[in-house]
Parts: sequence; structure tokens; C-alpha cells
Amino acid sequence: MTEPSRSDLRGQVVRLVASGASNQVGAALGAHAFPVMGPAGVVGIRQIVASVTLWSIARPPVARWTSREFGPVVLLAAVLSTMNLSLYAAISRVGLGLAVTLEFLGPLAVSLLASRSKRDLAIALFAAAGVYILVLPDGSSDIVGFALAVLAAGCWAAYILLNRVVGSRVQGLQAPAVATAISAVIYTPVLVQLAWHGRLWGPALCYAIGTGVLSSVVPYAVDLTVLRTVPPKLFGVLMSMQPGLAALSGMVLLAQVPSAHEWLGMAMIVCANVAAVGVGVPRRWGPRSRRSLRPRTGRAPLGAVSLDA
Repeated sequence: MTEPSRSDLRGQVVRLVASGASNQVGAALGAHAFPVMGPAGVVGIRQIVASVTLWSIARPPVARWTSREFGPVVLLAAVLSTMNLSLYAAISRVGLGLAVTLEFLGPLAVSLLASRSKRDLAIALFAAAGVYILVLPDGSSDIVGFALAVLAAGCWAAYILLNRVVGSRVQGLQAPAVATAISAVIYTPVLVQLAWHGRLWGPALCYAIGTGVLSSVVPYAVDLTVLRTVPPKLFGVLMSMQPGLAALSGMVLLAQVPSAHEWLGMAMIVCANVAAVGVGVPRRWGPRSRRSLRPRTGRAPLGAVSLDA
């Protein structure tokens, strides 16, 4: 693999940051549709957009697949469906910035578990302190919203690990294409019910389609052209910008202004992620680590795409 020049690398960094911003703006647009179609409806529309895009690119030969290929891809679809729904439900309760930040505990845990040094333990404790400061639990806290975000984090971690298995059995984007198609089928009853009640139309539908385009199609396009040459650790650092981008999107598009302790907690978790990228990613992963560090949503995953919110 040819190393990119400094100017090429700068351009790729700009595109990846723009992709991250697009992902979070898409999630914010989806939040505008929650009152009409709920998080499940938005996820369903997003999955349809994602599956159509990926299927047209990958054209997976599913007729030739065996249970060895189908098994982990079906699990991947189940985890993806749960991850997106739990994240969007968390966003509807606790806000975009806080939900996305808590979701990043998933890849952070995977990175830390890859290496168990004292430094990793210190990073984990620092992240735990950041979580406490971020949520400052008390009697008025939305425990359900926090739990949903943590569930999304667990699903992201599972998605990363599953993607390593799938990546060894299915080529390129074929697995994400089939997984998103299965996920879209899972949400079909929800969309049928929404259409029956006349809620799958107008501005809400436009917002949901915009979520699919900005949170799926744009990241896919960027990932296909950039992630093959961006160094894994740099990619991990850039991924750690997502909570900040989510908070800014929430401020501008949803009028969700984080408090001082939320900003501090987000910053601590982001710093923990950046540190974990440096100490928790084994060198033996090589190029494949680019596929496994990002489930983008969504957040991808991986494959070469983002499947996360």
C-alpha cells in the first residue's frame, strides 16, 4: 500500500472531519422527526437508504453464500438494528452530544481490552470519572436515557468484534450491504404501521431521508475513497472528534446546549479515546484495524463504512 503524501493526508483528514460532521448533522435532522415517527421510524428509513446505497455498490452474491457467511452477517444485522435504535432513543431522551459521547464507551472498551497494562487501567479510570462527571446522576437523572446510550455502546463493541469475524468470511462491502438490508426488513412493520396512520409523510419523512443520506451515504462515499490509506491511529483520533461534533450539531440544530460539567465529561472521554488509540491497538491488526475501529454508524462499522449514528 502506497503511503499518502502530506498534502494528500491533509485532504483526507478534511474529508473525514466533514464526514463526521455530516453524520452528526444527519442525527440531528433525525431528531426533528422523532415527534412524528419516533426513533424506530427514523432508523427504519435510514436503514432503507443505507441498504439501497450499499447493495447497489457491493451487489453481494447471496445465492452462493452458505451458513458460514450468513450466520455472522445475521448477527451483525441484529446488533446494528439494536445499536441504532438504542442510540436514537437515547438521543430523544438525553440529547445528541451526551448520547453519542456515552456510545463511544463501546470502542473505548474494545481498545482497552486489547492491552491490559497499568496505563490502560489508568485510562479506564479516567474515562469512568469522565462518565460520572458527564451524567452527574441524581434523583432527576434520566436513567433510562443513560442506559439506552450504554446499550448502544455495548452494541458498538459487539459490532466491532463481529466485524472481524465477518471480514474474514465475506469480501468488502457485501456483509454491510446484506446486514443493512436485513435491518431494513426488521423495521418494515414499524414503517407499515406509520404509513397506515399517515405519519410517514411530509417534513418528518424528509428529515428521516436526510438522516439516511447524511449519516449513511455521505460517510460511505468518504470511507470508500479515504479509509484505505489513512493510518489507523490517525483515524482513531479523528473518530474521537465525534462527541464534540455531536454536541455542536445539537447546539445549532436542536438548541441543546451542554452544561459545563457535560462539556468537561465529554472532553475527558474524548481524551481517553485518543489515549486508547495509541496504547490499545495492536500492531498486528495492520490494515484490517481500519475496518474494525469504526462500526460508522452507526457509528460504521465496519467494513469500510460507518454504520453508527
